[in-house]
Amino acid sequence: MIHHSSCPLCDSKDISLFIQTNDFFLTREPYSIFRCSTCGFTFTQDHPDESQAGNYYASEEYLSHNDSSGGSTAILYRLVRRIMLRRKRNIAEKACGITRGKILDIGSGTGHFLAEMKRSGWETIGVEIDEKTRQYSVSSYGLDIIDPGLIKFIPSSSCDCITLWHTLEHFQDPFLYAEEIHRILRPEGTCIIALPNCSSYDAAFYRKFWAAWDVPRHLWHFSRSTMGFFADRTGFMVRSVRSLPLDVFYISIISEKYKDTFLYFISGLIRGFWFYLRSLLSMEKSSSLIYFMQKKT
Repeated sequence: MIHHSSCPLCDSKDISLFIQTNDFFLTREPYSIFRCSTCGFTFTQDHPDESQAGNYYASEEYLSHNDSSGGSTAILYRLVRRIMLRRKRNIAEKACGITRGKILDIGSGTGHFLAEMKRSGWETIGVEIDEKTRQYSVSSYGLDIIDPGLIKFIPSSSCDCITLWHTLEHFQDPFLYAEEIHRILRPEGTCIIALPNCSSYDAAFYRKFWAAWDVPRHLWHFSRSTMGFFADRTGFMVRSVRSLPLDVFYISIISEKYKDTFLYFISGLIRGFWFYLRSLLSMEKSSSLIYFMQKKT
C-alpha cells in the first residue's frame, strides 16, 4: 500500500482524514480519503501499489474495458457514450482550432473515441494499460494502441491534441504523465483533461457513497482550484473549463445503487437532473469538468 505522509501536490504536512469510504464497486474494502489543509488537494490514502492495482479492475462490470456487459447501468453507459462521441470530437476540434491533425488519447479503453477521430480524418494513437482492451481496439477499429511503457518513444512535439477522458485520476504518478504530455504536445497544441469534480453538488450530497470516489481505482480527486495548481506545477496553464453535463446522471444512478436505494435507477435520474439544474448556475459544482490546457509560454 502507498501511504502519503505529505500532500502529493504541494508537499504540505498538514493533511488529515476527509472521508472514509469503501470500494463499493468490487471488494467492499474500506479506504481513507485525505485532504490537504494548505492547498485543498484530496487523495486516496494507503492505496494499492502498481503491482496490485490491476486486481481492482478485474471485473466484467468495469465498463470502459468491456463492451458486452448487460444491465440497465451498462446500457445507459453505452447510450451516453454514443451521444458523447461526436460531441467529444467537436470539443477537440474546436479547442485545437483544426479539423485534421494528430491526436493522442491516454487511457483509450475500447477505442471508441479514437475510432471516431480516425473516421474524421485524424491521425490517431492511443495508450491503454489493459492488454485485452488494447487488442479489442486494434482488432475492432485498426487503431494504433500502445502500452503505457512505450509512451516515452512517441516523438517530442508530435501531437496537436492530447486527451485524457477520466484517466488522470487513475495514474500512480500523474506528474510523470504530465511530463510526457508536455514533451509530446506541440507548442501550440491543446491538452484536454476530463475529471470528476470532488467539489460538486453530487459529491457533497452522496458523501461516502459518491460513485466517483471509486477507490482504490481513483487515486486523486481534483477540484477546479487544485487542477489549476496541478497544471501550473507541471508547466501548463488552464485556458478554459467547461462541464460534462451527462456525467452527473450516470454518477447519481451508481451512487444510489451503492446506497441500496429501492428503484435506484429512477432515483438516480431524478437526483441527477436536480444536480444538473443547480450546476447551470454554478459550473464549478458540476459533477465532471473538462480542462483545456496549453503549455506555458
